[in-house]
Amino acid sequence: MKNIIIGQFIPGTSFLYKMDPRSKIIALMLLMVSTFILSSVSHILIMLGVVLVILKIGGIPVTRIARGLKPIMILLLFTFTFQIIFIKTGNLVFDTDLTLTYITLPIILLIVIFWYFTKRYTRFKFLYLLITVFGILTLLSLYNPGSIISSSHLEIYQDGLEGAFFIMIRLIIIVTLSTILTLTTKPTDLNLGLEKILKPLGIIRINAEEIAMIISIALRYIPTLLDEANKIMLAQASRGVDFSEGKFKDKIMQIISLLVPMFIISFKRSDDLANAMEARSFVPGKRRTRLHTLSWHNIDTSVIVFCVLVLASVITVRIML
Repeated sequence: MKNIIIGQFIPGTSFLYKMDPRSKIIALMLLMVSTFILSSVSHILIMLGVVLVILKIGGIPVTRIARGLKPIMILLLFTFTFQIIFIKTGNLVFDTDLTLTYITLPIILLIVIFWYFTKRYTRFKFLYLLITVFGILTLLSLYNPGSIISSSHLEIYQDGLEGAFFIMIRLIIIVTLSTILTLTTKPTDLNLGLEKILKPLGIIRINAEEIAMIISIALRYIPTLLDEANKIMLAQASRGVDFSEGKFKDKIMQIISLLVPMFIISFKRSDDLANAMEARSFVPGKRRTRLHTLSWHNIDTSVIVFCVLVLASVITVRIML
C-alpha cells in the first residue's frame, strides 16, 4: 500500500508545477488519445520514450513511478501471459513440450516450498516470483526423466509476443501520465481546473462543479485512506497479526479485521469533511468566489501545441499505415 502514489502531490519547481492545471489536463487527454491510436510496438516505444523525457525534464524520478507501478504488476503479468498463450498468428517464435514426470513433480514441489519460505527475505518479491516461474518452466521443458504424468505443448507466436509487449507498454504509459498529473498538481488546483474544463457541460444542465468536486475528493482521499490502512496493519502487526502468513480462512478474517476499521474511518472522515464544508457555507450549485485564480502562461500554450503535434503525427502515421 505504501507504493501507491496515485492521488499524492509532491512539491517541486519544474515546468510541470508551473503549468496551469487546465493545460495539464488537456495535455494528458491528448497524449492518452495518441497512445490509444498507436498500433505498433515501435511507435508505442517512441511514445514511451516521450513520456520518459517528460519525466526527466519535469524532475520526477523514474524510480518513484516504478514503485507506483508495483500494484498493477499482477495485471500486467496476466495481460502479458494471456496475449502470449491465446494469440496463435504470425511467425512461430518458440516451440517446446512441457512434460511433468514422477521425478520432476517432487522437484517442483521443493522449488515452490523454497520460494514460499524465502520470499520474505528478498527485496524484489515480484521479480523473484518471475524467476521461480521461469525456472519451473525451464525444468519442465528440458528435463523429463521417468514416467510421464502429463504433457502439454507451448507455442509462442510473433503476433502474440508483440501484442503482449504492446498492451503492457500502453498500460504503463497510461498509468504514468495519470500519475504525473496528480504528482504535480495540488488537489485544490486540480479541482478548479476540472471545473473550468467541464463548465461547458452546463449547457446541457450538467453541474460541472459537483463532478469536479467528486473527482478531486476521490483522488485526494486515495493516499489518505491507504495511509490509514497502513497504520491499522502496523497496529495489528504489533499485536501479532501477520497478513502474509496463515491459512486462507485466517487471511479472510485478517482482511475483515482490516475492512471494519477502514469503513469506520471512512465514514468519520466523510462526516468531518461535510461539517467543514457546511461551516464554510458551501451550498452545491450556488455561485462561489475563489481565493486562488488560474492563469494561463506561455509554457501552457507551448505544451498544448506540442501535444497537438504529437496527436497529429500519430493520426498521420496511423492513416499512412
